Amino acid sequence: MLRDTAFLRLWAGTTASGLATWALPFVLGLAVLHRGLGAAGLGLVLAARTVGFLAAVAVGGVLADRHSRRAVVLWSGLAAAVAAPLLAAGLGRSLVLMTAAAALAGAGQGACRPAFQALTAETVEPERRQQANAALTMAVRGCTLAGPALTALLAAVLDIRTLLLGIGLLWLVAAFVPGKGAVGPADPHGEPQPRPGLRAEFLEGVREARRHPWFLAGLGALTAVIALGYSATSVALPLISRDRYDTQWVLAAAVTAYTVGALGGALVTARWRPRAQGWAAFAGLAAYGVAPLSLMLPVHPAVVVGAYAVAGIGIELFNVPWFTATQREVAPDKLARVSSLDFLVSYGLAPVGLALIAPAIAAFGVTPVLAVCAAACFLVPAAAALVPGARHFARRAPGTND
Repeated sequence: MLRDTAFLRLWAGTTASGLATWALPFVLGLAVLHRGLGAAGLGLVLAARTVGFLAAVAVGGVLADRHSRRAVVLWSGLAAAVAAPLLAAGLGRSLVLMTAAAALAGAGQGACRPAFQALTAETVEPERRQQANAALTMAVRGCTLAGPALTALLAAVLDIRTLLLGIGLLWLVAAFVPGKGAVGPADPHGEPQPRPGLRAEFLEGVREARRHPWFLAGLGALTAVIALGYSATSVALPLISRDRYDTQWVLAAAVTAYTVGALGGALVTARWRPRAQGWAAFAGLAAYGVAPLSLMLPVHPAVVVGAYAVAGIGIELFNVPWFTATQREVAPDKLARVSSLDFLVSYGLAPVGLALIAPAIAAFGVTPVLAVCAAACFLVPAAAALVPGARHFARRAPGTND
């Protein structure tokens, strides 16, 4: 895939946007360590970024189906790039400016996500899309794995404001490097038609999603795993690493193992084509349940690390076929809107899960909460696999006629 110039440009732009998205909270965390930003300020700035993301992702999906996907990537990347110097200017001087800039950065990130998904379908032939999605996932996971060490090294010689400007440069790469897809979402020679409002067009995307029961089931399962399983482990892992094992090593090793496992899972999906791809994907998603399960039991730390590696493998056994099936099955002129619905629901409910897990642990204890979350990770994907079309992630089984 990386010998294809058009895909290589798309891959570079997507990788830059993924690295910039990951780097911002990490660099802002370094600003707290350097006392340029308080802990409360960090929470406010990150919350503003999340609000900007959620506000823009639905609008970005509509615009990417209404106009050129390439243009939406360009303007959303430029918006996020403009936010970087504003964050640098506000650091240590104006929390209001930083909050507004973070909301702008989140909006750029949110608007570009569905546009990139749709642009992948325009750039890559259908039979190569699973390889393409695997390559994109491996790039993002590789950034997550190598990013902390690289950023820490850069922080030794560069100040926080310069690192923030570097994030802006990454967004400029994301904005300018990708090329135009081979096929646009609409016929450029057709007569212009009056278009409904943004809300009406977004609802068209919702109706398109409802035509695919497997998509709604998969979205529900993914949301449950993120909002319950991922949120529970994000809160519980640091506590258990400290209280049960009396070391931060378990926390660091488990998070690293998850990312390494995800890289391995993406590599597997680049070539693996199971006959019942949807069922295999749901099994991979359910595998996340071993992570909270391992935290419930007084096991050796290596078991926890291994469980996180399995969870990482499983999440990409789901993600890559899920993206590929969405690009294949959804009507091309509604693909960005359906993708925006995916990001809006799964990412939108994640903060709710994080907000509720800590009080639940305080009220009921860590073990009962982890047990409920592990059960949800196992049972919800299993139930989703029973929905019509879930076996193959398609409305019709392969080989059947219309």
